[in-house]
Amino acid sequence: MRQVAILGAGGWGTALAVHLARAGHEACLWARDAGLVTDMSERRANAVYLPDVRFPARLRVTGELADALCDAELVIAAVPSHGTRQILKRASPMIRPGTTVVSATKGLEQDTLFRMSEVIEQELGRGVHVAVLSGPSFAAELARQLPTAVSVASRDADIVEQVQADFRAGYFRLYGTSDVVGVEIGGALKNIIAIAAGVAEGLALGHNALAGLITRGLAEITRLACAAGAQRETLAGLAGLGDLVLTCTGSLSRNRHVGIELARGRSVEDVLSGMKMVAEGVRTTGVALALGARHGVELPITVQVAELLAGRKDARTALYDLMLRPQRAEAG
Repeated sequence: MRQVAILGAGGWGTALAVHLARAGHEACLWARDAGLVTDMSERRANAVYLPDVRFPARLRVTGELADALCDAELVIAAVPSHGTRQILKRASPMIRPGTTVVSATKGLEQDTLFRMSEVIEQELGRGVHVAVLSGPSFAAELARQLPTAVSVASRDADIVEQVQADFRAGYFRLYGTSDVVGVEIGGALKNIIAIAAGVAEGLALGHNALAGLITRGLAEITRLACAAGAQRETLAGLAGLGDLVLTCTGSLSRNRHVGIELARGRSVEDVLSGMKMVAEGVRTTGVALALGARHGVELPITVQVAELLAGRKDARTALYDLMLRPQRAEAG
């Protein structure tokens, strides 16, 4: 059993903290919001993100990074992508060399186009061991101990085995891989396709359209991931196809919800203002286009989502412009 620090008290960070405490670790959940820290400490639950899940006795809450990271052997970074670098920069002096840091954030950094594992290594140095956790996983279902399977990726096979052991539970299964690039790009780009899937749902375009969108979305993600150095088979697994299907079809999907509301004619600003949780796909869309341009990869679904998010097209026009593109071989 280990001392574990979980940075970020959103739904996913809270669910992972609850899970790790149930698994027997001494877990400390850090939150930036002092009011949320006080409320969670009093309620022994996160009323904002997981109100029906009680905190185990081994889980404590803090608003101080130094408190959370003191003696931590395992650190889980579950901060939204746009805040990851800032938090890790603050945390860096408090994280000892040899610590395992697991990225649980699905996104890419704006401007730099870096993956989260790259941000972690840049801010914490090569002295830490970095792994990535990603796959089809709604926080509420994991917290309720419903069966969940995800991928854990690291260039170091020993770290993969260690993280698998740390997270092991009868309801939570981790499949290991060395393909960090594939796992991270799959986890980030599926959120963009989920926005498009939500649009198709909101416009009542039917199951045929949704199936086509998911399948061509997977092809789009795979093209970019492989161009960036990923292994094709990774995108056919949990961190690619699995996560894509869940996010495009599940009622708990934040990005799908954004697409549904955009299809109803609401502006993206209006939709996001009414959401407590972050919809990473909104931020990732522009980053993905820049990454595609860097690698010379065409991303037609992402292009249309970007047009919709920018208000240059309405939902129906964006979807039909996608359908009217020149036809091509499926393998292309």
